Amino acid sequence: MGLTKTEIFSEKQNKLAVMMKALAHPARIAIIQQLLRANACICGDLVDELGLAQATISQHLKELKNAGLIRGTIEGTSVCYCIDTKVWRQYRKEMENFFVRLDEQENCC
Repeated sequence: MGLTKTEIFSEKQNKLAVMMKALAHPARIAIIQQLLRANACICGDLVDELGLAQATISQHLKELKNAGLIRGTIEGTSVCYCIDTKVWRQYRKEMENFFVRLDEQENCC
């Protein structure tokens, strides 16, 4: 399979695809939901809450952080994560715009 030609797509399309790809795993959805429920930075509770291995959670956190959905701060020997609210709002707006366009199409097939 060939490489995706991201350069032929708009910046908005590429950013939306990165965000959707980051959310395209149930563990990452669960992590985001936990962070939203906590409404604060979480340092080590995710392993207990989700029942996944620390290494697995770390990998998912890395993907979410790379997409910009979360941010982490170092506190002592642990890293604390929280939702990056600025980016979250930006992606939310993009997703709403994405789905609104579909809702506007009334006559199809």
